[in-house]
Amino acid sequence: MKEFGGPAIVLDRNDINTDEIIPAKYLTESSKAALKPYILEDLNLAGFDPHGESLRTARAIVTRKNFGCGSSREHAVWVFEVNNINLVIGESFARIFRQNMFNCGMLAIELPGSDIDTIISLGNKVEIAVDLEKGTVVARGAKEVSFAFQLNPFDLELVKAGGWLAYADKNY
Repeated sequence: MKEFGGPAIVLDRNDINTDEIIPAKYLTESSKAALKPYILEDLNLAGFDPHGESLRTARAIVTRKNFGCGSSREHAVWVFEVNNINLVIGESFARIFRQNMFNCGMLAIELPGSDIDTIISLGNKVEIAVDLEKGTVVARGAKEVSFAFQLNPFDLELVKAGGWLAYADKNY
């Protein structure tokens, strides 16, 4: 099973949509890998550079409410996958985006806004670690904090298996 976490970037805004995650003009690409350079290209967020070092080294994203809203495209999850980001922590997710994360064996963890505030307050250099078995997120920055989370049993099985296809191969 893969590890979840690592260096995190903070996208401190509600309603980041799938067009901002991966612009629609790239949906004709013939492979997931071809999406890689266009991650978050159209995200308009003060201080965010889609070509900056922090995004290239990120393995996790911390964000606010309704992340992944907009269309139901899987490309919005695939662009994270090919950029080695397999964890998004937010207050809430668009339903289809959230399920696409689990279907690809990636984690979408919902935490209360106060916990997100605490993670953001840790500063620009935040490291995230997830313990699936214990259901905990540990964030390290100016200090270390820990939060409990829950996944429904089926989503947890999808993540442990590595995604829907691996789960189906194992169980059907």
